[in-house]
Amino acid sequence: MKNSVQHYPPEQRYAFQGEHAEAVLSYERNDRVVTITHTFVPVELRGHGAAEKLVRAALAEARTAGQTIVPQCSYVARFIERHPEFQDLVSK
Repeated sequence: MKNSVQHYPPEQRYAFQGEHAEAVLSYERNDRVVTITHTFVPVELRGHGAAEKLVRAALAEARTAGQTIVPQCSYVARFIERHPEFQDLVSK
């Protein structure tokens, strides 16, 4: 489905499908801790909010599932710093 975020749990990734490219957020889950390892947005999708949509989807799902986050990816770490409403999800 184009322009929406899809979650692929077996592959431990979220994907945002554009017209001709796909942005991806990768993670590793260990029990109730989700380590977000990487966010990649191809040039064709930059500037369209793809990374933010991926991160918001991953954080919303973690909150719903009662999980905590380890923001190993620098984009996710900066996103959480800029959006204090998600800081409670960061694993201490």
